[in-house]
Amino acid sequence: MKTLAYPLLLVAASAALAGCGGGDPAPAAPAPVPAAAAAAESTAPGVPCGDVAGSGGAKTAVVAHGKVDCAAATKLLTDYFAKLTPAEASSPDGPGPIVLDDWTCGSGANDPVTACSTEDGRQVEGTRG
Repeated sequence: MKTLAYPLLLVAASAALAGCGGGDPAPAAPAPVPAAAAAAESTAPGVPCGDVAGSGGAKTAVVAHGKVDCAAATKLLTDYFAKLTPAEASSPDGPGPIVLDDWTCGSGANDPVTACSTEDGRQVEGTRG
């Protein structure tokens, strides 16, 4: 048992010393991004983007998630509702899925939320008011 205690103690002491003032400089802080450029590049999760006319003209609130700007989010939902046929809109399974370029949009039966997403993780939601 004594032969195991010494190597374990040596490893523990080495690990403790490695974390003390190792001399590595602190990582540099990332360069600040101008606010306008950051806003243009991405929309923070859950950013409200106004309203569009949804199925049957119902007011639908648009919310962008991830790297989606509000102009693209509102255009996407406007295009989605314009493409929906009356049969798709009244489907017992809910409208969709409908593909619009990189996006797939749809919702469940009687679900007030229309969800659109891409394979790279962008998301847009429309909630009937």
